[in-house]
Amino acid sequence: MRNNFISCLLLIFTLITKAQTTEREKVNTLLDDWHLAAANADFDSYFDKMTNDGVFIGTDATENWQNEAFKEFSKPYFDKGKAWSFSAVERNIYLNDKKDIAWFDELLDTQMELCRGSGVLKKENGYWKIAHYVLSIAVPNENVSELIQIKKERDSLLLIELKKKK
Repeated sequence: MRNNFISCLLLIFTLITKAQTTEREKVNTLLDDWHLAAANADFDSYFDKMTNDGVFIGTDATENWQNEAFKEFSKPYFDKGKAWSFSAVERNIYLNDKKDIAWFDELLDTQMELCRGSGVLKKENGYWKIAHYVLSIAVPNENVSELIQIKKERDSLLLIELKKKK
């Protein structure tokens, strides 16, 4: 009797672990395919992987793109046959208990050198979709002072404008 109970517990644990692994694999595949769609300038495939209310946060402080605005911004790049090329070299994926929300962080090999992406996905009609994505340029800590000097003037002006809007 005790062995049957332990066997059942192990089976349940295995099934739960397998389900999580499968969902993580689906998220991982979707993200890889999303990056590949951009590299191949496949506009429809790229945006089909995002929710209709998806958000893309770019590396510039002014880049907070709601889905339609991001499509408008991106379309000329895709139409030229060359959008951007990101490939993950490291990725961490996390799932909520219901396995309908996932969040992740990734290090990317890009034309801007090493970048970091992070975001949130949600399941819509049984399929994972990117709801929110943040791209940032990875800056070594020892170079932050130099970067601050490069950004200082523009950031100061932008801060004045943003504070006026509050």
